[in-house]
Amino acid sequence: MSYIKLEELKKRPEISGCETEQALGFAVEQVRRNLPEFTEKFQKAYSENNVYQPTENVDWTTGFWTGEIWLAYEYSHDEAFRAAGEIQMKSFLDRIERKIDVDHHDMGFLYSPSCVAGYKLTGSEIGRKAAIKAADQLITRFHPVGNFIQAWGPMDEPENYRLIIDCLLNLPLLYWASQETGDGKYRDIAEKHIHTALANVIREDYSTWHTFFFHMETGEPDHGATCQGYRDGSAWARGQAWGIYGTAVGYRYTQRTEYIELFKGVTRYFLEHLPDDLVPYWDLEFGDGDEDQPRDSSSASIAVCGMLEMAKYMEKEDAAYYTAIARKILKAVVDNYAVKDPAVSNGQVLHSTYSNHSPYNTCNHYGVDECNIWGDYFYMEALTRLHQNWEAYW
Repeated sequence: MSYIKLEELKKRPEISGCETEQALGFAVEQVRRNLPEFTEKFQKAYSENNVYQPTENVDWTTGFWTGEIWLAYEYSHDEAFRAAGEIQMKSFLDRIERKIDVDHHDMGFLYSPSCVAGYKLTGSEIGRKAAIKAADQLITRFHPVGNFIQAWGPMDEPENYRLIIDCLLNLPLLYWASQETGDGKYRDIAEKHIHTALANVIREDYSTWHTFFFHMETGEPDHGATCQGYRDGSAWARGQAWGIYGTAVGYRYTQRTEYIELFKGVTRYFLEHLPDDLVPYWDLEFGDGDEDQPRDSSSASIAVCGMLEMAKYMEKEDAAYYTAIARKILKAVVDNYAVKDPAVSNGQVLHSTYSNHSPYNTCNHYGVDECNIWGDYFYMEALTRLHQNWEAYW
């Protein structure tokens, strides 16, 4: 097992403006090809044999498909994408009003790239209403004892008294809700959760825990564990990428200077555990020589988005460094992992991993070496960030 050296990484080519335009143009047309099947329906969280099947608006992932539609609309200004996005926002309003599969923390993943995005782009009152209701739902999962938002499960069970690193990307929904309503309660909860999460999920070496437990009676930190990674002490690749993007958005909203250093540490650990082709295995425990292990291309795109986000707030030299690294990784994704032929897949990026079982975790085994919907979305977001001066949905 081996990893690329940072000095070697710096020598790799960056994606050009022409390559970015070409890749994003293809991705937009891929969304267009999918509209007949996926306007009234949504794409499932992961493909099967590289093909997405339609699903109702359930699970924590459907917002990413709507996010792809809005990114396609921003690129093309084609009213067909706007019309599809508006249909999907109505579904999201119905979902939150009827409380269909919303008893978890992923309201941001669901409603930021769908309804907040639609509201920002079109002024949709349906999008605004749905997203505020989703923010109201999210804050019901906040524990004042411990100062965190509980990820999953009944709120009164000690075995569920935990947060997970993914939730950092759910918090922008709360900041947006405070901005829109003038009510600071959403922002206050978001800031408490960010501080609690970053104080506990990042280890001394800047690797990250997937999930962290607290004492239900006292709120004191208890222990870290994984549900998705290879083992408790390893660094699940997608979790590390959430850490990169999460520290970036955390800094954006709080301006806490210590978050810049956390970002640098978490990002360095990610980069130091990349294989030669710059797209990580599903857990950073694995590198070149572990070819029997699956990749997770989605974590590469998430990390790229995080680096491009944080670069906006950094000094010139640091900003240039992280932007260049992001462009190198994105070129590797475009060249070697992106779908190039619609006959191969109706997704955007191959070789991703949703949930991989190991001897040391309890994961179900599905969505392995497939497309997955958030990987497709963040791939398009990364390309969009390089293509234009993009106003984030997050």
